[in-house]
Amino acid sequence: MSIKVVVIGAGPAGYPAALTAAKLGAQVTVVEKAHLGGVCLNSGCIPSKSLLDAAHRFDVIKNISSLCEEGSADAAQTVLQHLSWKKIQTRQQAVTNKLTLGINALFRQAKINLITAIASFKDTNTLIVKTEQEEKEICFDYAIICTGSTAFVPPPFDKIKEHIYDNSNIFTLPQLPQTLTIVGGGVIGCEFATLMSSLGVKVSVIEMQNRLLPTLDEGLSRVIETNLRKRGVTLLLGKKAIDARVENERKILTLEDGTHIESEVILAAIGRSCDLTELKAENAGLQWDRKGLKNVNPQTMQITENIYAAGDVTGLSLLAHAATRQAAVAAGNICGKPTTYNNDLVPNAVYTSPELASVGLGKQQAQEKGLEIKTYKYFMLANGRSLTMDAAEGFVEVIADKNSDKILGAVMAAPNASEIISSITVALQAGLTVEQLKNVIFPHPTVCESIGDALAK
Repeated sequence: MSIKVVVIGAGPAGYPAALTAAKLGAQVTVVEKAHLGGVCLNSGCIPSKSLLDAAHRFDVIKNISSLCEEGSADAAQTVLQHLSWKKIQTRQQAVTNKLTLGINALFRQAKINLITAIASFKDTNTLIVKTEQEEKEICFDYAIICTGSTAFVPPPFDKIKEHIYDNSNIFTLPQLPQTLTIVGGGVIGCEFATLMSSLGVKVSVIEMQNRLLPTLDEGLSRVIETNLRKRGVTLLLGKKAIDARVENERKILTLEDGTHIESEVILAAIGRSCDLTELKAENAGLQWDRKGLKNVNPQTMQITENIYAAGDVTGLSLLAHAATRQAAVAAGNICGKPTTYNNDLVPNAVYTSPELASVGLGKQQAQEKGLEIKTYKYFMLANGRSLTMDAAEGFVEVIADKNSDKILGAVMAAPNASEIISSITVALQAGLTVEQLKNVIFPHPTVCESIGDALAK
């Protein structure tokens, strides 16, 4: 008799967990209170990349006059004046709908029971699911919690929460504003600063730390700060808002130094928060806080004898691809195919211009671990493919152990860095040395050959 697995949530952790468990022979039920695909598919990764792609196309138009006869700038400006935010949104929604239908089809093929309902634990083996029509109990052998996270809106922004946007609803903007203030210079903040400035919006970014992307390599911060300033984005670094108010539809933020920042729209991109109140996790003997569930095994995803977790709720990573890997690990361990998760091998990607990416240990992280390191750096100004694309900003830097020659990590700012970083991820997974990766033949001309060029120096 197959084991009964219930998966709570159907985002980038939930639906892969369900599909993996079903493939391994489990009887699977998924409880999702909103939309298949979760935040990633409906109000995160996919929508933002669709909008960023549209913005990139308009960036190309802005610069096309350099390849045209005199007077072409006026033609380009005419195209930009006909930009349709509504059509950009429609295209984005079409992509989301197509992917949602795909998940639905996969669930049907795998005979997964999907329930649209609010889930809460009754005890360690029983879930209460509440739909609009009824409330019933589901008994399970194992549960995988994949409830994700929501936007974090702390004071003073919480008092005008109904008048500002976060990453879950910014895609529903009825029209492009003339001015936008982004609070938070992390990944979401930098991506939206790139997006909105490309579409002609005057953007300001407020960041408490002294640099953008404070959790990533300082070199990456410098690249994106330079690029955003070139775009006309105002960067207010090392600044903190102490008050927020609305006056005649205008949103006004007051900084610690007394400066007032006024704009049509505010985007709060401050972070994410977990809330398991509705799930009644305590009824299953689970503890949690704003960062997520406590006592999650970072390798097996197990919390108790029969309850596992994957995704944002684990507190390990807020990245969709990390969630998907965690889901496969949780389902595999439940269904008799043991495997482990390694948070150190999760690549980061920031879809700005240029794209930024990293994986493994950076220089500072390696040094903090007491490792002697050697770095291999190559600037994109010398990369033929980048030059042909008029996109020669950035660099590739590989970090290796000085004694063993083993690759420890890499950071890069380059066209399509989000794709190229996988070469380093594979190298880390395989435990390759610099000499071994240097022997790989990269196609020419490509951006990824900059990895080989860096190692050859």
